[in-house]
Amino acid sequence: MRIDAHHHLWDLSRRGQPWGDGPRADPIRRSYPLSDLTPHLTGHRIDATVVVQSSASSEERAELLALAAGEGPVAGVVGWADLCDPALDEVLAALPAGLVGVRHQVQDEPDPDWLTRPGVLRGLATLAGAGLVYDLLVTPRELPAAHAAVRTLPQLSFVLDHAAKPAVARGDWQPWAAAITALAALPNISCKLSGLVTEADWEAWRPQQILPYARHVLDAFGPGRVMFGSDWPVCTLAAGYEDVVALAESATGQLTGAERAAVFGGTAGRVYGVGAS
Repeated sequence: MRIDAHHHLWDLSRRGQPWGDGPRADPIRRSYPLSDLTPHLTGHRIDATVVVQSSASSEERAELLALAAGEGPVAGVVGWADLCDPALDEVLAALPAGLVGVRHQVQDEPDPDWLTRPGVLRGLATLAGAGLVYDLLVTPRELPAAHAAVRTLPQLSFVLDHAAKPAVARGDWQPWAAAITALAALPNISCKLSGLVTEADWEAWRPQQILPYARHVLDAFGPGRVMFGSDWPVCTLAAGYEDVVALAESATGQLTGAERAAVFGGTAGRVYGVGAS
């Protein structure tokens, strides 16, 4: 089973997406329903997806969970929840099936050590007790705190989104590469092969600029802990769905068939408990 482990859907008639404020997001300032994504999935033989919530809204979480409960390719939801809510365990217990993980936009927190705050760590421990995964949306600035949180909570399965957003456009390599290697040494974290194209120059990127970052992720984590994600429609700021798939296929071109199957579905199926692992 082939799985797209990271995409978004939103309806601007219901609520805005604050992360998209500013002119750089103008090209994707519209609603994106599942029907817009489905042709891309069909064209690339994607059988199932994990939709990732893109705003801090319990209402949006409910809408995505309803979508996952219906017919269609969405097999799981990584939704938002307030990790510092003292009633977090009750909130999670009241949610319908379909929630496979939780994510907070840590990259937008002023405090680079937000992940190591006692209240946040308690919330993360609650997720582990509920059998959920935590998606890490961080940049290189927050990687030290991410490493500390992953090390502190070995009972929780973490997934690193977008390889922590290395500065591909500037060609920055260190300290990102060393931090990725250190993080991958911890057994309770996987990484998404996603989001790299929008860290490159949107107008002038070339595969050879992005592939070293993707291959470092594969080398550090191993194919069994790497999962493909399109980051659609955000990826369309720099590339089409087909370009993102082609980059991932190029990055995994030297792997065995079984290893490629892990990246394009097996890892996501196992980590999130969706589809067939």
